[in-house]
Amino acid sequence: MKEQYHLVSFSGGKDSTAMLLGMLEHDMKIDCILFCDTGLEFPAMYDHIAKVEKDIGRKITSVRAEHTYEELMFDVPVRRSADSPVVRQYGVQLNGYGWPGPRQRWCTTRLKAMPRERFLRELRKQYEVIEYVGIAADEQYRLERANNQNPNHRHPLVDWGWTERDCLRYCYERGYDWDGLYEHFKRVSCWCCPLQSLTELRELHQHFPGLWEQLKTWDKRTWRNFRADYSVEDLEVRFLLEREWTAAGKSIRSRAFYTALRERLEASR
Repeated sequence: MKEQYHLVSFSGGKDSTAMLLGMLEHDMKIDCILFCDTGLEFPAMYDHIAKVEKDIGRKITSVRAEHTYEELMFDVPVRRSADSPVVRQYGVQLNGYGWPGPRQRWCTTRLKAMPRERFLRELRKQYEVIEYVGIAADEQYRLERANNQNPNHRHPLVDWGWTERDCLRYCYERGYDWDGLYEHFKRVSCWCCPLQSLTELRELHQHFPGLWEQLKTWDKRTWRNFRADYSVEDLEVRFLLEREWTAAGKSIRSRAFYTALRERLEASR
């Protein structure tokens, strides 16, 4: 029978941070703290992870994919069938995956799942790996899916009855505030994700102009639209018009606003 190896899956977000700190307070066995670095975290998140590592006095093991997000998006060879939408539209094979989408979340697979599994595969040769995952007590849908995937997963936050709100409060009380990221976003993940809501993208545009400019640069280089309904530049047009209308005391949920938006988008193209 293999010896057990206790691994904390650490994203740096409020739930995994609360879980890690709580496990340490409960004096639970931890052999490894694993962070899968996509290279796409907010700068404040990397600062947070460094602070946690320093405060707890334990190494956080970081793994990364062979290729960067930018290389995967633009440069790596991708085999597509002759009748794929990309080949049909452009008449040639194109390198790179382009922006991820709801049905093609290559970023999660390539940047998180694959490097993580490569790391765990080596451990499993010698150990029975028990993985601690930061699913909160009020995330039942995630818990059901996780339990079906791996019986060796453990969910301390569920055992303790800690909700997402509990986790954030717990972290704030211990001096972790992510430089205000959770004041702008309900969840803090890759800043460039096209699957973010309009609300989150609006926050990115307003409060993180440097990252927004990078988003625009990438959007101009790729063949896949950022979203089905908007390019990044289209979103910028919308957000600026929203501010104009809000400042003028006009509703941005009216038919008149969407008429004005359509005209502004047509003029900008």
